[in-house]
Amino acid sequence: MNIPDEISKPFDRLFGELRPKLHRYCARMTGSVVDGEDVLQEALAKAFEALPNAGPIANPEGWLFRIAHNAALDFLRRRAREKAFSDEDPDMIVDPANPTADRQAAAASLHTFMRLPVAQRSSVIMMDVLGYSLQEISATLDTSIPAIKAALHRGRHRLRDLADEPDDRPVPRLSAAQRLLLDAYIDRFNARDFDAVRDMLADEVRLELVARTRLNGRKEVGIYFGNYSRVQDWRFVPGFVEDRPAVLVRDSDDPAARPSYFILLAWQDGKLLTIRDFRHARYAADGAELFVL
Repeated sequence: MNIPDEISKPFDRLFGELRPKLHRYCARMTGSVVDGEDVLQEALAKAFEALPNAGPIANPEGWLFRIAHNAALDFLRRRAREKAFSDEDPDMIVDPANPTADRQAAAASLHTFMRLPVAQRSSVIMMDVLGYSLQEISATLDTSIPAIKAALHRGRHRLRDLADEPDDRPVPRLSAAQRLLLDAYIDRFNARDFDAVRDMLADEVRLELVARTRLNGRKEVGIYFGNYSRVQDWRFVPGFVEDRPAVLVRDSDDPAARPSYFILLAWQDGKLLTIRDFRHARYAADGAELFVL
C-alpha cells in the first residue's frame, strides 16, 4: 500500500517516539514483554494500514493507544476469553492521589498485573504507570469515567493486597540438551568466533532485529554477525526471560549490571532456526523478569 510521504513520515516519527510507551502498556496488559512486543507490532501494522482512510486525526497518540488497547484485548480474548469493562460498580469514587500507590503500581511485576481483571489492569496501567488523566483514559478506551474510576479503585486495592504475597513460582530450568546448545552459542559469540556461530545455523534460519529489520536464510543472517563483530559493547550470558531460555546481554564494561537487552533463540534438530534480537528494542527489558544462570 502506497501512503503519501506527507502522511506517513510524521506517523513514522510518532510510532518511533511512542514505541517504548506503547510497549509498556502492551507488556503489562499481556503479562509478557515478548507477547507485548507481538501485540505492539500488530497494533502498529493496523495503524499504518488504517492511515490512508483515517482522515484528520485530532489526537494521534490517543488514536494509537486505542489501537494498541484493542490489539491487546484481541490477544487476551484469543488466549483466555477475558472480559473488558462490564462488572465494575459505576458509582465507585476514584481513589484520591496517592504517590505510594502509584509507585506500587509502576513497580508491580508483569505477573502481578496479570492477576487483575482486564478492566482494572488497563485503567491502572494508563493512569498510574503511564500518567494519563481520567478524561484521556476514557477517550482512549472508549469507556465511561465512572467505570474507569471503579476499575482504578478496585485495581489499586488488589495491587496493594498482592504486594504482600510471596512469589512462590518455581525457578525455571533448562534441559541438559538445551543448556549445551545455549552455552555453545554464547561461548562462540563471546569468543568472536562468528564462523563457528554460522556453523550452528539452519539453512532456513530467520532473524528478527526487533524494531529494525528481518533477514532470512544463512547468507542474509550472516550480515548480522558481521555487525556484531564491529561493536564492543556486549557480553553474553545464559539465562531466562519470563521462563524462556535466552541470551542476556550485559555491558562489556559493567559485567555486574542488569542485562540491558536480550536475544531469544529457537532450535530445530540441533540447528538454530530463529533469532529474535532486542538490541534496538531495549525498552522490552524494562520490567522483564530476567534470570541469569
